[in-house]
Amino acid sequence: MENRICELLQIKYPIFQGGMAWVSTAELASAVSNAGGLGIIAAGNAPGEWVEEQIQKAKEMTQKPFGVNVMLMSPFVEDVITVLEKNPVAVVTTGAGNPGKYMERLKAVGTKVIPVVPSVALAKKMEKEGASAVVAEGTESGGHVGELTTMALVPQVVDAVSIPVLAAGGIADGRGMAAAFALGADGVQIGTRFICSTECTVHENYKQAVEKAKDRDAVVSGRRTGHPVRSLKNKLTKEFEKLDQEMADISCYDKAGAGKLQAAVVEGDIQNGSVMAGQIAGLVNGIKSVEEIMQDLVSGCNQINQRIGGIKL
Repeated sequence: MENRICELLQIKYPIFQGGMAWVSTAELASAVSNAGGLGIIAAGNAPGEWVEEQIQKAKEMTQKPFGVNVMLMSPFVEDVITVLEKNPVAVVTTGAGNPGKYMERLKAVGTKVIPVVPSVALAKKMEKEGASAVVAEGTESGGHVGELTTMALVPQVVDAVSIPVLAAGGIADGRGMAAAFALGADGVQIGTRFICSTECTVHENYKQAVEKAKDRDAVVSGRRTGHPVRSLKNKLTKEFEKLDQEMADISCYDKAGAGKLQAAVVEGDIQNGSVMAGQIAGLVNGIKSVEEIMQDLVSGCNQINQRIGGIKL
């Protein structure tokens, strides 16, 4: 089957590994690229120097295309863009804003810009401004979330734009991947499942928390701030609930959440830290190599396609 994402990026499988701050390092990104997908380094709130180091490390670990996710709210975003101009990568995905002001600078060095979008309006705007594709991310995802579900968002975005669309949010196995194709997507972006891979460098406590999670453990906090986040229930999410009940000042949320993602990912504090994960955490079954996860996704998707290919209503 011809696939627009595979043709656009010269990759084997139309599978992106999501850019997760503190999680998506060169080790994970290069492993995904080597396995046939598109690995993505997450710049998060890191300074440009760190991003440059990660790019160089990834280039030593893979000869395949890989990308960098730029968080547009980062205080270091200008430095990161400058680093990406000097050290071009195949793809830049973006989140938390509109990358329009950086689009031409990145395209000038041969980088394809693929924004993550939570709405049809932003998807259409990104196509008009020159994006090569978009990732339509539903609220089932981990980390910062929008309001629309993947099943509602993806087909509307597909109908609204002519560029390729990847589906994200709530996809962990071949069934989810097949569902994304049924909705009209050209590929998928997966984050949470790759946390529980042997190549992922997060603290073992973080991996175990995701692996042990049940279907209702991934909750959204901080809607009042305008930047809601989905993470696993713990003492921190209860603290955010208390702030909601007290109608606390928005600055209280910032203070409560400062440094908490690093605390969970690096230090392994899964009670007081922010254990960002999507609603499919309950589907994660075991810690496997990236290669095994990729093959599970592909074979599972193919099995579903064969099964539903014979269904006539």
